[in-house]
Amino acid sequence: MTDPLNQDNPDPAAGSCGATVKFDGASPAYRRILQAVIAINAVAFVAVAGGAFAQGSASLGANALDFLADSATYVISLWAIGRSVRVRSVAALAKGASLALLALFILGFAIWRAVSGAAPEGLVITSLGLFGFLANVFAALLLVRYRDGDANVRSVWLCTRNDLIQSLVVAGAGSLVWMTASRWPDLIAGAVLAVVFLQSAWSIVRQSRHELRAAT
Repeated sequence: MTDPLNQDNPDPAAGSCGATVKFDGASPAYRRILQAVIAINAVAFVAVAGGAFAQGSASLGANALDFLADSATYVISLWAIGRSVRVRSVAALAKGASLALLALFILGFAIWRAVSGAAPEGLVITSLGLFGFLANVFAALLLVRYRDGDANVRSVWLCTRNDLIQSLVVAGAGSLVWMTASRWPDLIAGAVLAVVFLQSAWSIVRQSRHELRAAT
């Protein structure tokens, strides 16, 4: 019987004893897609980071940092493919921890911006939020077939799903900033995104710990 983990079809397959095997990313098609997603996130980071720096926007800052973190963690995911369950699980655990740290940093930045600085330009925030959304839609379409798998594979999908959510939140916050001439929608959006990141970090850490226990 052929090894289901070495085929391009990511669907879980039953082993010789009827046990479900989670897709571990070990297929040429998935590697190519992951490389394309890394490039998408790197380009989006450069564009959004420029706007975040120019505007001092908490929501754009969260968006830019997430694009950067995703690029780095997807490189780790690509490196971990084909390695042992323990190595893949530890890599996913590290990504979950880094996502939690990113969330705390974004939350702290939003709080700091709440007590300092003027309102950013709403139209700039909305435009870059929509740009990020389109980039994430493209990445999500590439990855949707691979949304289920081991902790390493699933963490890639969760990060991409988060990016879709956060880009819409950023675009909405920009619209509210423009309509109200207030910085608060931007700051609230940054805090909401931090909570979303924390929830995903917990999901990744929980699954990776389960897989580590099963491997040992």
